[in-house]
Amino acid sequence: MSSTSELPRRLIAWGAALATGLGFIGVMSVLLTDGRTAAFLLDRNSTVFDYPFTIQNLMWLIFFGALGEVGARHRRARVEALQLDEALLPEDDGTMLRLRDLGEIRTRVRGQEDFFLQRLVARCVLQFQSSQSTDRANALLNSSLDLMQHEVDSKYSLLRYLVWVIPTIGFIGTVVGIAAALNEAGAANDFQDPALLGELTRSLGVAFYTTMLALVQSAVLVLAQNVTQAREEAALNRAGQYCLDNLINRLYEE
Repeated sequence: MSSTSELPRRLIAWGAALATGLGFIGVMSVLLTDGRTAAFLLDRNSTVFDYPFTIQNLMWLIFFGALGEVGARHRRARVEALQLDEALLPEDDGTMLRLRDLGEIRTRVRGQEDFFLQRLVARCVLQFQSSQSTDRANALLNSSLDLMQHEVDSKYSLLRYLVWVIPTIGFIGTVVGIAAALNEAGAANDFQDPALLGELTRSLGVAFYTTMLALVQSAVLVLAQNVTQAREEAALNRAGQYCLDNLINRLYEE
């Protein structure tokens, strides 16, 4: 999977995720027309927004979009892990690699440097070919692993932003709901009306639903993000260990 093909795959994942989000909102809108569940999940009978343009529905779209990003990163981690099955390097107990053996290995990984394993192999082989020093090849492996670790972490910047923005939107929805409820109470003609307090309390309860839903969605996304990032980092670590065991430790300085 090259870098030119990864972007279309991510766009497809985002499109599918947003379509799923719209489908979820549509189904829930049909099933939940009234009651607390409808107010909590969708703000179905909103007095502030014209349904379906509610804060909850916006959060659902962002939530499913973030799940699409998690899915794309998960597939990438799986593909990276599968590269270890390509047998790019000798894995027996006795083979040593001399300078003349490295040309074939470099040819084998050429054009596949978008993957962690192939990139590490290509860099270490090139370093040994130019310096004929195992120590320098090993130092390059370590520095490359550090750089790739930062590369993996940077790819989760968008997901971290989405995890942050959902609670932020939830808080905004709560503030807007409180403001609307207080404005409605202030416009009442009879402040002694016993029903006014009950109506104000119900409106404030609905206002806090956005924050509650946002916190639940954020908790799900944080778990999914951490699990997926750990899988991708584990694939990188295994690629580094594979290069150390089957390339660096087999290099023979003539």
